Amino acid sequence: MPKKLIRKYLPDPHTIRDNRSLKIFGTLLHDPNLWHLNRRSVSAAFAVGLFFAWVPVPFQMALAAGTAIIIGSNLPISVALVWLSNPVTMPPLFYFAYKLGTWILGTPETPFTFELSFDWLMTGMLNIWQPFLVGCFTMGVLSSLSGFIGIRLLWRLSIARYLKKRQARAHNKQGLN
Repeated sequence: MPKKLIRKYLPDPHTIRDNRSLKIFGTLLHDPNLWHLNRRSVSAAFAVGLFFAWVPVPFQMALAAGTAIIIGSNLPISVALVWLSNPVTMPPLFYFAYKLGTWILGTPETPFTFELSFDWLMTGMLNIWQPFLVGCFTMGVLSSLSGFIGIRLLWRLSIARYLKKRQARAHNKQGLN
């Protein structure tokens, strides 16, 4: 069952409650529905986490947590999936988003060199912000939808496979009696 696999990799609820950046949610984190593992909450958590992984702002985890709390999706999965965009994966992901944005908008690519500085953010981003944000939003929506639909389908297939095995065991048991 998917629950066993997911539960194996999920962090402890206390670990998430004690996270420094999630302290702003206070007692809202104590809602038991945020920790349930069912098809609805897990698929919604994938949608939330994958969307916010593409949002190019600091504190993506807090945004994902807030959204998970509002819509009642699984909080640990929502927060964990944001880490698909981490310091190692962010440059290629965001460069791809920029290229996608230029393609969608039909604008030529602007040559730029990235520097990790406030000055570059204020000047360098001025040239590329529109295609970059369009690409990030597009990838966020596409990732969110595909994660939501994919988890729903995988969950359903897993349940169907489990029921089929259970039915076969029951049938074999009847044949032995």
